[in-house]
Amino acid sequence: MCLVDYIACYFAGRKAAGAKLEKLEIAAGHSAPMSALAYGISSHFVELDDGHRYGMLHLGAPVISALMAAAERHDMSSSDFLRGMVVGYETAIRLAKAVQPGCKLKGYHATGTCGTVGAAMAVAYAMHFDAEQIKSAFSAAATSAAGLLEMIEGDTELKPYNAGRAAMDGIMAAFAGRAKFAPPIDALGGRRGFLAVMTDSPKLDCLRGDGGTYGIETVYRKPYAACRHCHAPIEAALNIAVNPDFDVAKVKRITVMTYRLAVAGHEHVIAESSNSAKMSIPYSVAAALVRRSGGMEVFEEEALSDGILRDLAKKVSVVESEEFTALCPAKRIASVTVESVDGHSLCSQVDYPRGEPENPISDGELESKLRSLAAFGGVGKCRIDKLLSELSKAEFEVRNVISLLKPAAKYA
Repeated sequence: MCLVDYIACYFAGRKAAGAKLEKLEIAAGHSAPMSALAYGISSHFVELDDGHRYGMLHLGAPVISALMAAAERHDMSSSDFLRGMVVGYETAIRLAKAVQPGCKLKGYHATGTCGTVGAAMAVAYAMHFDAEQIKSAFSAAATSAAGLLEMIEGDTELKPYNAGRAAMDGIMAAFAGRAKFAPPIDALGGRRGFLAVMTDSPKLDCLRGDGGTYGIETVYRKPYAACRHCHAPIEAALNIAVNPDFDVAKVKRITVMTYRLAVAGHEHVIAESSNSAKMSIPYSVAAALVRRSGGMEVFEEEALSDGILRDLAKKVSVVESEEFTALCPAKRIASVTVESVDGHSLCSQVDYPRGEPENPISDGELESKLRSLAAFGGVGKCRIDKLLSELSKAEFEVRNVISLLKPAAKYA
């Protein structure tokens, strides 16, 4: 399911990144690290890729992208590929849970930092590194870990670069480990190691896992094309939009109550670009109320220039609820209250937005997501049918999957 979700996001993101990504590839060449970067940028570009609410990071974009780039150049069975995915997700999630929320509060983007280490471990385990190689790769990834949350501010397209760079540096760290560069004693817990740099209060218990549940089983999958912090508000707004008493022309004020970490960086009411809109709770709520959708189409130029939608976004206030903050990250709650000029109000609260393990999307919905995003990316039905057929095999051919991701006239 994670791989299908990744491929869906890759197809749409590759199209959306367009000429800029092609220019980057031409300038940088087609090495394994460059391939990982391109996979990573593409799979995160449309903000529909999977993630983890406790770790506050995206997983597939760095982890699977590094594996794709490695599998392009090294024979890899589907069992090895999936093993790498499980270990990569596990590593990144445990690390992120151990450093959050301190990592976010310091301004680090965990997708970039923890994702780098997860990507390296994915490749290391898929390629059966020995213990010495694994420690070397882990250490190289830890010193490569980077990513600033400032990349989400304003009219930016560099948030996906954080995910791509994590995949790129992850595969490079893996190759350094394969060569057995001697690592330090403790790149993770040393006095100036990963944990000390990323947070002031590491939670060491999180490094030991959850006692039998794999991290990859606890990710969310996105139905809406916005930052995950916007999803509960979007869903609450959609609930209100279908109420027969709702009238957008009569809206006086909209209040979104949510947890603290969802407020900063997501409360801006003016969205001048698609990327800014995807980070904006006010815009996302307004789009859900006006267009009754949280899909990619409401973050494109036509919707961004909608005067009714833009004016409504200016009526949205995003405020912290101490109660919701106390419950986070176990629940990422948002309540939306719409007040009308005639004194009436409508309210909806969402505790677990669609896609969380407690409120999952079905296999059928995931396939629909793949077909929809592939169509946006210009990928024909024949190619998607072939992909799904290949992935349904107990032992699928990784190279066949990769070949079906590449532009090819015969699949048009």
